[in-house]
Amino acid sequence: MKSLNEDIRTGQFKQVYLLYGEEAYLKKQYKDKLTRAMLPDGDTVNYAYYEGKGIHITELIDLAETMPFFAERRLIVVENSGLFKNAAPELADYIRSMPGTACFLFVESETDKRGKMFKAVKDKGRVVEMGRQDEKTLIMWVGGNVKREGKQIKESTVRYLISKTGTDMENLDRELEKLFCYAIDRSEITPADIDAVCTTQITNKIFDMIEAVAAKHQKKALDYYYDLLALKEPPMRILYLLSRQFKLLYEVKDLLGRGFDKAQIAKTAGLHPFVAGKYISQSRTFAVHELKRIMEDAADTEELVKTGRLNDVMSVELFIVKYSAA
Repeated sequence: MKSLNEDIRTGQFKQVYLLYGEEAYLKKQYKDKLTRAMLPDGDTVNYAYYEGKGIHITELIDLAETMPFFAERRLIVVENSGLFKNAAPELADYIRSMPGTACFLFVESETDKRGKMFKAVKDKGRVVEMGRQDEKTLIMWVGGNVKREGKQIKESTVRYLISKTGTDMENLDRELEKLFCYAIDRSEITPADIDAVCTTQITNKIFDMIEAVAAKHQKKALDYYYDLLALKEPPMRILYLLSRQFKLLYEVKDLLGRGFDKAQIAKTAGLHPFVAGKYISQSRTFAVHELKRIMEDAADTEELVKTGRLNDVMSVELFIVKYSAA
């Protein structure tokens, strides 16, 4: 991202950019920054935006071949097209020889690094991955946003915010806006403010429920379940999320047993580095055979519900009761 910031600062732009990865917030931020920097304010004549699959390659090429109207360049933004997963050889070949007046900005979630499109953009322009940010970066980013609002927040409070709302930057940004409004007449944001206005992610509630199950705190585990039901979460979705979490714990425990460190576990299991530590800690409260049995039981419970032999609300309750019993 340093290279992108440098391009924006100097005004020395590449002809083609690819922003890809899981962090939607960063992709949107840099898409908007590049668009504003590459086109004068209000220039809609030399700007075109395409989104979704089914985009006609010939239309993109024809537009790129059209001279910009009283401007240095024509910018074509293409988002979530799937062109970097499916073969688009015609466009890849065109990118290598496109006129100097045309600029492409691609924004994608997934790419095939072996594909012609990826290689063409890499050769001709700039490819930047917008992946999940690590714990240190997220803490600094939240702290910076709070400071710009003229407020203060302790690092421990930032960690609490992230643990409650998750690591998605777009969601964190929304939760920060709520906090700024709630604490408008105060200088410091506190954990009490977070509890008052921030939304706890469903996956975090599931994680807390599993923690209560592991600690054999049956009432606490059931309270989490009833809270999720009150939020209109379907029992079968709750069971699915529980099963998925136990499957992740099993995978983490297996990786730990094979000598993987925290960073390797996060990458292999597809976990955010901030969350990986929590899974490592929680996996130690279960034995391997216990996790296997729980996953098998979850599958059996789902079958009983689908075949009409057990009520969905009751089946999940019995499942939680069984594994949280002292």
